[in-house]
Amino acid sequence: MPTRSPEVIERGIGRLQERIDTLTSFDVQALKKEIMPPELAALSAAIADTLERCFGKDTTTYRRYKPATALRPIQSKSYSNEFYFRQEVRENCARSVALLQEAQRALREDMEDATHVAPEQVFPSTALSRRVFVVHGHDGEARETVARFLKAMAFEPVILHEQANQGGTVIEKFEANSDVGFAVVLLTPDDLGRSLKEEELKPRARQNVLLELGYFIGRLGRNKVSALKRGDVELPSDYVGVVWEKMDDGGGWKLALARELKAAGHEVDLNKAFSL
Repeated sequence: MPTRSPEVIERGIGRLQERIDTLTSFDVQALKKEIMPPELAALSAAIADTLERCFGKDTTTYRRYKPATALRPIQSKSYSNEFYFRQEVRENCARSVALLQEAQRALREDMEDATHVAPEQVFPSTALSRRVFVVHGHDGEARETVARFLKAMAFEPVILHEQANQGGTVIEKFEANSDVGFAVVLLTPDDLGRSLKEEELKPRARQNVLLELGYFIGRLGRNKVSALKRGDVELPSDYVGVVWEKMDDGGGWKLALARELKAAGHEVDLNKAFSL
């Protein structure tokens, strides 16, 4: 989701209300029974456009509310009986309204986060380390972008190749620098691979990145590990279903990462995350 000001969020809430009002007043009874009535097609397109404007194209949040665009009946019996056809359209419209209202609620929470003054820190300043390990592959631009953001948020990014070797092996160097309070894992398309049952090679993150992802989940817990996915990357099967954030050019990942750090117990100025 792109980084947005409170004013932009407020406009998004208003646009969603316009779509809700249109759905609520939609005259289903006047709808002609056909595979895709033009009125439904136009309304679905308007809802999709509003969600994209509010949350960004193909973001995690956009995908969460995208079912609100599904207004066309899908049951075959709907097309042979006008009653069933209109009844299913009514049900789809009601579901869409509920999803858009939930989207408004999410935006209002964003608004509160954007305007809320952070309370006094609950934990002593020494309770949590401000060191954040940045796990990365070959994408140096993504690594440096995340490191700069962490520094701006008063965290200390730990990048392995920048640390002293002290005569140890790579794994010893890794363990010596893993005393951190949080880890950010960059899943970037650096390698190609496939299973023996597949023919096509797929973009994958480097093996060391996946190894370190599992290491920090075990060491810190899932709530203190944030995965940022950049580009088209095949996720590990054991990691499917775990929340990750798309690292897009819009910068929405910055607010998502700031929220994860705050949820892990760190003092974070979310107002600052909006402006970076």
